[in-house]
Formats: sequence, structure tokens, C-alpha cells
Amino acid sequence: MSAPDGPTGLRLTVVGCSGSYPGPDSAASCYLLEAPDGHGGTTRVVLDLGSGAIGPLQRHVDPRALDAVLLSHLHADHCLDLMGLYVLQRHHPDGPSGRRVPVWGPTGTAARLARGYDLTEPDAMSAELDVREWQPGRTVDVGALRVTPFAVRHPVEAYAVRVVWTDPAGGDHVLVYSGDTDTCDGLDAAATGADLLLCEAAFVDGRDEVRGIHLTGRRAGEVAARAGVARLLLTHVPAWNDPGAAAVEAGEVFGGPTVTAAPGQVHHV
Repeated sequence: MSAPDGPTGLRLTVVGCSGSYPGPDSAASCYLLEAPDGHGGTTRVVLDLGSGAIGPLQRHVDPRALDAVLLSHLHADHCLDLMGLYVLQRHHPDGPSGRRVPVWGPTGTAARLARGYDLTEPDAMSAELDVREWQPGRTVDVGALRVTPFAVRHPVEAYAVRVVWTDPAGGDHVLVYSGDTDTCDGLDAAATGADLLLCEAAFVDGRDEVRGIHLTGRRAGEVAARAGVARLLLTHVPAWNDPGAAAVEAGEVFGGPTVTAAPGQVHHV
């Protein structure tokens, strides 16, 4: 495919943003990042590939051509549609693509994906997917992007992901994805100085009092304010929530531009 239309640079397309399960208007978590690679091509990765996302993703890119899938954690609403990518890789009538799609994720990602397709060997998808495990704080290069995972606060091993693209004309462009998390030092460190913070806000102040699972809109706004981010993009809002409530909460504590994610949105970083 050709390079992204519009301004050159790091571009985020919201593929799916529904929290915890696909909603009537959105797949679960999936975000396409595209950036020029400096050689006339484009680096394309997705942040998460949650339930329902493989369908709308195909409107934007051939999933078999992705440079990587970057998983925040292994809950179904963030990784389950890797089953579909496996099927595309293995059974497409054009034959195998000739390359394994790299997948970065938490400890045990390969075995988790194999169980999802009822395969008995933990490396059963290794011919189709090149699965690698995050090391907290260790940066990996994916084409034109530098990607660093930060351990965050969730009931399972989970990461915020900091993505940096360096403009050949000068300057870094930084996008940070919170994954699923409550307030924690790892999220603050990941988000520091980000141009765009893509931050979950699944909980609602006054309704969801349990801690250690998700952020409210207010807590997401507090993270953005502490970290000095330029823009806040709220996501992972379940279909049972008022979609605008999180932005109202965030706006009470964060003075920068705040938007609630919706499928098909494009944000230039």
C-alpha cells in the first residue's frame, strides 16, 4: 500500500476502541500506527488486536503485511483476533505470505494464542507469527519506530507502550498507549512529555470504586496533567458507559485538548 494520505509523520487510526468487549458500533481495542520509514515506504503496526478488530482493520491495511502487532496484555478484548490473523496467514488462497508477522507481548504470549485456537503446542503458530516477549523498559526497533514497554497496574501482566518516530527533518514524535491500567508509576513514566496519550478510561467516578484494574476519566486526566502531555485521547470506554462522561471528568483536571476515541478517527502525532 502507499504511504498515508495527509500530513507526513506518525499517524494513528482508531480501528476499534470499545472497552472490555465489542460494542454495537466498535470492535474492541485496536489502533493502527503508520509512519514513513525514510526509504519511500511506510512502517505499519497495530497496538492490540482485540475481539472483532480483524474485520475493520482490513479496511486500512492487509493484516498479513503488518510490521508488528504490539500487545498491551493478553485479555481477549486486546489479543483475541490474532486467531484471525493466524488463519489469514495459514489458509489464504494466495498461499503463505512468505513472512511471519512479528508479535510482541507479555510473558507466555505464544502459549496463550495457541490455546485460543485449541492448539496443544505452545509454539504451534510459529510458522505464521513470530512471537516475542516484552522486557520492561527495553526498547525495540520496529521499522521506523522505537517502541518501549512499561509495566503497569492491571490484574494480569500488562504494559503501556511508548512509540517514538523521529522526523528526518528533526524532532521526535511520541505516542503513548496506556493499555489497561490503574494509576501507577509505570504509566506516568511512559507518558512523560508525550505528544498524544491514548489512554483508557473504562471506569466512572462514583460508580466504579474498585482499584487496580482501570482508570476513570478523571484519573486519566490526572495522568495527562502530571506527565505534561500535549493531547489526550480517551479510549476503552465500554458500551454501557455514557461515551462523553470520561471526557467531562478528564477536563476537570487536564487543561489540554481532550477527545474520546471513535472508530475511523485519524490523529496525526
